[in-house]
Amino acid sequence: MAFTGSAQREYDAVVVGSGPNGLCAAIALADAGLGVLVVEGQPAAGGGMRSAELTLPGFTHDVCSTVHPLGAASPFFRQLGLERHGLSWVHPEAPVAHVLRDGDTVTLERSVEDTARQLGRDAHAYRALVEPFVERFDTLIQMVLGPLRWPSDPLLFARFGTCALPSMRQLAWRFRDERAPALLAGIAAHAMLPLDKLVTASFAMVLGLAGHGVGWPIARGGSDAICQALLACLRARGGEIVTGQHVRALSELPKARAYVLDVTPKQLIAIAGSRLPRSYVSRLQRFRYGAGVFKLDWALSGPIPWRDPRCARAATVHLSGDLAAVSRSEAAVAHGEVSDAPFVLLVQPTLFDATRAPQGKHIAWAYCHVPSGSSADISELVEAQIERAAPGFRELVLARATLNAQQLEQHNPNYVGGDISGGASDLLQLFFRPVARVDPYSTPAPDVFVCSSSAPPGGGVHGMCGYWAARSVLSRAFGKDLRSVPLLSQR
Repeated sequence: MAFTGSAQREYDAVVVGSGPNGLCAAIALADAGLGVLVVEGQPAAGGGMRSAELTLPGFTHDVCSTVHPLGAASPFFRQLGLERHGLSWVHPEAPVAHVLRDGDTVTLERSVEDTARQLGRDAHAYRALVEPFVERFDTLIQMVLGPLRWPSDPLLFARFGTCALPSMRQLAWRFRDERAPALLAGIAAHAMLPLDKLVTASFAMVLGLAGHGVGWPIARGGSDAICQALLACLRARGGEIVTGQHVRALSELPKARAYVLDVTPKQLIAIAGSRLPRSYVSRLQRFRYGAGVFKLDWALSGPIPWRDPRCARAATVHLSGDLAAVSRSEAAVAHGEVSDAPFVLLVQPTLFDATRAPQGKHIAWAYCHVPSGSSADISELVEAQIERAAPGFRELVLARATLNAQQLEQHNPNYVGGDISGGASDLLQLFFRPVARVDPYSTPAPDVFVCSSSAPPGGGVHGMCGYWAARSVLSRAFGKDLRSVPLLSQR
C-alpha cells in the first residue's frame, strides 16, 4: 500500500480504523495538540456508524447499529457537543417495548414510575432496584464506561456491583411475576450470552438505567450522522483521515510515535504481531469471541401493524416471550443451534424519523443471535416472530436485505464470526480485555496501542474505549502528566 499526498509525512499518532472508538481516540489525541492521521480500510468512514440504501433507492438503513443509549450517555460524546456538528438525537415515546406474547406488551418508559406501574406486584421491587442509580446516573455511567480503576463514588459503585455481577436469572429472583423479569431479560440479551451466566445482569442494569436516564434514541437521518459529527470534530482539531486503505502491517503506515489500532486481537496479531512478544501474542490468541448475528433490513409500504399499539411507541421492540423463552433462545446459540423461536431485536426508525424513507413508506431492521460464523439464512424464523406480534407484516415488505454472520465479518473484519461486540463479554472478558493488564490499551511494544471494543469498556457506540486509549497513548508514548489532561468533567 502506498500513501500519497500529506499522508506521506510523519505524524505523532496514526489511528487504524474509523469506528466510534478510532475516531474518538484520534479526536482526544488531536485535542492534546498531536498531529493525527486516521486510516480506514473501507471507502467511507464510520465502521458500525454507517448508513446506506441497502434495499431500495430512498430507503436509508443503518449498516450496523441504529439505537444508541450509550451514545446519548457517553461522557466523551457529551463533552464534544456533537449536536453543534449536526447530530440530532430522536427520542421515541418509550425507549423499549417487550412483547411477552401476542397482544401483551410491557414497555420501559423514561419515567421509573410509569414503568413500575405496569409491573403489578413487582412495582415496588422494580423501583427499589433502579431508583438509587437513576438518581445518580451521570456519576454511575462515568464509572461504568471505563477500565477497572478506583471509582469516584465507591459506595455507589459497590451497590451497583451487587446488582450487576449476578446472572440475569439471579436478578429475576427479586420479582414475583413475569413482566419485570421478561422486560429485563430482553435487555440483558444484548450481552449475547446465556442468561444464566454471571454479569448478564449488568447489561440489563446499564442499558435499562440508560433508558431511564437518557433514553434509547436514534440519530436523525441515520447513524452516519454520528460519524459525520465526529469527523467534523476531528477536522476542527487538525486531524486527517484517509479511506480505502486496508492496513495489513504497521510497515505500510507513515512513520509515527504511536500506532493506535481500532481492531480486535485477531487483526492486532496480523498487523503488529511481528512487533509483539510471543507470550503476549499467545495471550491474544486465547481471546474469545462471542455469538454471531443474523441481520435483516426491510423497506416497507407502511408501518408495522402491531397487535398491541404500545409497540408503536418505541423504536426498539424485543420479540418475544418471558424470561424462560428468552433464556432458551440465548442458550441454544451457546450450544451451536438456533431456536425455532429466536429472540429478535427489532427497530422501526421511521415511526420517529421520517427522513429515512419516501413519504408514507417505512424501514425496519432486526437481528437475532446465531452461532459464531454461521452462514444460515434464518429470515423465515425472524419474520415468523414478527408476524406473530404483527399479523400482515409480510404483506408490507417491498424489499429485504440480509447479512449472515459470515457476511458481517466480510463487511467489517472486526466482526469476527459475526460478533458485533468485539469479543465475548463474560465475567473475565468484561473486565480484562483483550488480556489482563494494568493498562489494557497498551501493549509490550511501546508505540502500539489498542482502542477498539476489544478493550474496556467493550461494545457499543460510545467512543469511550478510544478516549481511554488516548490517555494511555499520551502518558506512555508522549510522557504527558495526565494531571494536566483532566478526566471528563462530571455532569
